Amino acid sequence: MKRKVLFVINPIAGGKAKNHVPGLIQQHIDGSAIDYTIVFTEEAGHAHWLAKDAVSTYQSIIAVGGDGTVNEVASAVVGTNAALGVLPFGSGNGLSRFLSIPMDTGQAIRNINNNKVESIDAGQLNGQWFFNMAGMGFDAHISQVFAQQKARGFITYFKSAVKEILNYRSENYHLQIDGADYNREAFMLSFANSSQYGNNAHVSPRASVQDGLLDVCVIKPFPLYRFPEMGMRMFTKTADKSKYVEIIRGKNISIKRGNPGAVHVDGEPQTAGVTAEVHIVPRSLNVIVGTAYHRV
Repeated sequence: MKRKVLFVINPIAGGKAKNHVPGLIQQHIDGSAIDYTIVFTEEAGHAHWLAKDAVSTYQSIIAVGGDGTVNEVASAVVGTNAALGVLPFGSGNGLSRFLSIPMDTGQAIRNINNNKVESIDAGQLNGQWFFNMAGMGFDAHISQVFAQQKARGFITYFKSAVKEILNYRSENYHLQIDGADYNREAFMLSFANSSQYGNNAHVSPRASVQDGLLDVCVIKPFPLYRFPEMGMRMFTKTADKSKYVEIIRGKNISIKRGNPGAVHVDGEPQTAGVTAEVHIVPRSLNVIVGTAYHRV
């Protein structure tokens, strides 16, 4: 019996046209083993409901878009027998890169044919699912700013970060991680399931999506002149070697801060209050990984 596969295409994700994707799917999909359907989303949140309706009848549901589209689809697939697949079209593609999913669309479609499925952990921040990274502080602030930009991509994100860092102020946080208390002043807090934000910028190089833990990455205030160094450390997988970075692993995290403000889940900005709850749900999402992926 053929495997039933649904492709959910977000036509505007990453600011990249996708009219050619159906043709590429037809060209590269293994029609002898796969019976596929293609649908396009029409508005924010639509990908989630399309996937939710499909989990009982499709074995694989493929998110065609960026991290936001992946989050919408994965939030419907998590906890079911269906498997998430990804054709990356976002600005960062953090989870896809971590799972060795090809960035080339044709290769990513052929990867769907391979159907190498792993069960990975998923996180929740105040009850909302995330699969790659959540956070608060500077990166959440930048996510808000970036969401307002017409242009997408790494260059736009980097320009926003350089502009905003001049006026951004660190915050004090009280953290409780698996019952242990920590008081930290932080430039930003990242709750890392995978190791990277996207574009191969690794904030927690030794993170694993299959260890049942989140890496709480505390980025401490640092002199502005060291900003380029901090960036380079992420791209050379040495962020955890910096004296300005502390990584604490845990399953259940409570956070209290002085003021309400921005948070993000998989790069999508939101506003939250002075308290937040974060936890991990081990091995709750089936996902089609790249053939080069290996468990960390």
